[in-house]
Amino acid sequence: MENEALIRLGVFLGLFSLFAALEAWAPRRQRTQTRKARWTTNWAITVIDTLTLRALAFGLPLLAVGAAADAGANGWGLFNQTDWPFVLEVLLAILILDFAIWLQHLITHKVPILWRLHQVHHADVDIDVTTAIRFHPVEIALSMLLKIGLVYLMGPAALAVILFEIILNGTAMFNHANIKLPLWLDKIVRLVLVTPDMHRVHHSVLRDEHDSNYGFALSIWDKMFGTYIAQPDDGHDEMKIGLQWQDDRPSRLGWSLALPFSRK
Repeated sequence: MENEALIRLGVFLGLFSLFAALEAWAPRRQRTQTRKARWTTNWAITVIDTLTLRALAFGLPLLAVGAAADAGANGWGLFNQTDWPFVLEVLLAILILDFAIWLQHLITHKVPILWRLHQVHHADVDIDVTTAIRFHPVEIALSMLLKIGLVYLMGPAALAVILFEIILNGTAMFNHANIKLPLWLDKIVRLVLVTPDMHRVHHSVLRDEHDSNYGFALSIWDKMFGTYIAQPDDGHDEMKIGLQWQDDRPSRLGWSLALPFSRK
């Protein structure tokens, strides 16, 4: 799609600015660290992630969107063997991709070597919109490889992959944002989407709580597979965020990037 990257960047920056403003206006929790220290590190990590994907593109010229176009040109994948309505194919592709990301997320908590990478995300001592972009570059590269493989198996339209990426990024920023939704609104929204209160449970230091609520976009998978916890035991104001053994070091870039390879 022409200007696809610019469209995605514009949506990302627009939503980031919106949720950052809402956090400042109606925060759900008090911060334990200043924005400056955490945001500098979290933004630096996402810049490194972007460069990592650029480097990956040299070895794999077709990332997720390009893989969809390539599969379509060659007739590869399930959807290229069917004659289903375009809208149905797009909706199914988004559902399948969202489930795949949910399953990937669950697996990163269960496989020790993957958890070592994923704990960089969980090490954030506060949770806000920048936590959504705090992922170790190796984890980002592995996630992209998963998406590329799944795209070739499905053969979705490139538009479906673009829409999914926009939805995934937007909902991840939304449910990591430190914003206070009215309880009645949270109850309605979480029937379909993961809300900030729902996902915050996942960032608890308590093992049974952070092994729950794996969804980034749709809330249905956790409810369907029994990994849903509605509220944290200690309440949202008193619950502890992050990892049990950590201190203020997650706000340092070098420490965060080295965490998977440390003895912790």
